[in-house]
Amino acid sequence: MWLHPERERAGIKYEEIRFGLIKIFTRRGCLISEELADETIDRVCRKVHDIADNYVGDPALYFYGVAKNVLHEYHKKKVDPEPLPPQLPDDNDEEYRSYQEKHWECLEHCLNELSNEDRRLIIHYFQDNHRAKIDHRREIADSLNISLNHLRVKIHRLKTELQTCIFGCLKNLTA
Repeated sequence: MWLHPERERAGIKYEEIRFGLIKIFTRRGCLISEELADETIDRVCRKVHDIADNYVGDPALYFYGVAKNVLHEYHKKKVDPEPLPPQLPDDNDEEYRSYQEKHWECLEHCLNELSNEDRRLIIHYFQDNHRAKIDHRREIADSLNISLNHLRVKIHRLKTELQTCIFGCLKNLTA
């Protein structure tokens, strides 16, 4: 209700704010812009009950103020990202196909490490494109009886878990 009294318009405003946050973080050299945008939104969500009644002005400005603090913290404790895999050869190369097979093998292995519920959730989350994707994700959140933001945070944690597992698996397969 803080972003807009109508639910649909509030959702649109939320998406605009999130997109704006991602742009801000990207322009300032952040390698994890989406995660920082989600962290900003999480912080605002934790405070919204305290500030919504007395806040005057565009709520987006409050988000951007919190983003400034998140950005400051990011630059203060900037961590080097995981190293990228070595330069991949041509698509037709046997080495490339072998790498792809290893990657898929690790992805399947790591997906199987998740609980059935988490595995289904992450697979369904990344289905569809464009507007259908947005609608689908809203349906997932509604079916789980959680907010769209809570769903994003949950997916972010699952993606991080999968990435860590896949990197470890690939290291084991190439060692």
